[in-house]
Amino acid sequence: MSIQFIGFLAHQEVSESLNPSGPLVNTSFISAHAKAQEYAGYYNALIAYNSAAPDGFQLAAYAAQQTQKLGMLIAHRPGVMSPAVAAKQFATLDHLSNGRASVNVIAGGNDIEQQREGDFLSHDQRYERSDEYLTIIKDIWQKNESYDFDGKHYQIRGHKTNIKPLQQGLYGPQIPIYCSGSSAAALQVVGKHADVFMMWGEPLEGIKEQIQNARKEAAKYGRAEHLQFSLSIRPIIGSSEDEAWARAENIRNKVAKKLNTIKVQSSEHAKPQPLSVGSSRLAAFASQGEILDTRLWTGISRLTGAAAGTAATTGVGGNSTALVGTAEQVAESLLRYHELGISHFLIRGFDPLLDAAQYGRDLIPEIYRQLKANKPRNISL
Repeated sequence: MSIQFIGFLAHQEVSESLNPSGPLVNTSFISAHAKAQEYAGYYNALIAYNSAAPDGFQLAAYAAQQTQKLGMLIAHRPGVMSPAVAAKQFATLDHLSNGRASVNVIAGGNDIEQQREGDFLSHDQRYERSDEYLTIIKDIWQKNESYDFDGKHYQIRGHKTNIKPLQQGLYGPQIPIYCSGSSAAALQVVGKHADVFMMWGEPLEGIKEQIQNARKEAAKYGRAEHLQFSLSIRPIIGSSEDEAWARAENIRNKVAKKLNTIKVQSSEHAKPQPLSVGSSRLAAFASQGEILDTRLWTGISRLTGAAAGTAATTGVGGNSTALVGTAEQVAESLLRYHELGISHFLIRGFDPLLDAAQYGRDLIPEIYRQLKANKPRNISL
């Protein structure tokens, strides 16, 4: 089973531990960060979605013009536009990028964040809508005749488009579809539609459970063997283990300082935010201890409550667990997940540009070295 690395591409330099730097849409940073990740050996880079953030399609189009191989994985919410329009936009981007577009469908786990853009459906209704949305998009990509659809959330009459994705899926033109979510409603969409199921950095036991649940749903549609799995994690690397843990502690201090400043400046962010099922899982694991599975560090998750939904303004989101150690140690831990079935790793740092360069110089080559050496990694769950 091969390994692909996913990066993270924002509109300006910011993280949980860094205050925003430069203009809101910092083209110099976008270009430098995209090129750094391409050079480091990333397959594609996630462009996140938030109601307060700049438009992801335009960021992806710009970044694609700055690179030659790096894919553009755009986080996209069903409900912000019609599926017929989205199908054309993604297909067009696939042509402009020479087959490098992909979509991360996020139904939305935070009611407050959804309502900022006029979406007042309930959690399960959003996933029900996502099912219809993806059905329509894939049909439009793959059908050449006039298209009709009658559903609960969407009705379409006589739609036809000339623009199809360059890339091919199992049944015709299609860009890769990444989905996430840990609830029963989310897993139904994952099983039916996803090419890749994305998960946050839980302990090995939690990831094994999620893989089993997703495969069970995919099997209902004859897709269990088709579904691939992605893990999102935040490596913190040092030349020694002590140096790595010192870096982790420094990051925690910076995050705490930033959160305190945000709470003083904005009463909105001082209020508890509702947790998605994925965030609730992370928070529950974090409550078990600060270090799990030898070097899975929950320090930032414990500090933030693993809350997602405010990342555009604070840099703080649910993807907050880290693997801490030397490049060799972190590579070994990542390959334990690989042995469970993880083929995609979304790795991003708390210092985006510098960490991307370090991963390309130290971590990614070490992962391939260990993979080639077939080093045993005793997993007992």
